[in-house]
Amino acid sequence: MSHSFLLQPGRWSLEGTWSERGQAPIPVKGRLLIAWSQDNWFTIVTKLIFVNSDRDEISFQYRGRLDSAERQYTFVLQQSLLGQIEGEGWIGVDSIIQRYWVLSDRQRRSGFETFYRINDHNYHLSSGILNGHYLNSTMEAILERQP
Repeated sequence: MSHSFLLQPGRWSLEGTWSERGQAPIPVKGRLLIAWSQDNWFTIVTKLIFVNSDRDEISFQYRGRLDSAERQYTFVLQQSLLGQIEGEGWIGVDSIIQRYWVLSDRQRRSGFETFYRINDHNYHLSSGILNGHYLNSTMEAILERQP
């Protein structure tokens, strides 16, 4: 089974919920744009907007490299919430799993993202941000490929 998310350029919409420790889930919507260069570098630009909330939006800018024969990759990420991040990803049969850590961070923040393939046009995203050993926030969402 091949993945349409990440491995192919495209536009995706996101809709789901964001949860933080001790608070009710907040509806979240977003857009993702994936682009590839000819030398196997990918870029993902993401914006999350919190529906009916005064919470600031979160933006992400990923840049990574993946050779066509590889199943693992590394990336750097600039995120408006956490700052400068490095990470790694693994491409599985049915899912793409990413793990990242915030650079120069005394709080030892890190996170993960799992994109589970439902079909060529839909993925289920489950992600979390940790402070040290404790889960601080999570997001669950459905991604839909846009025409």
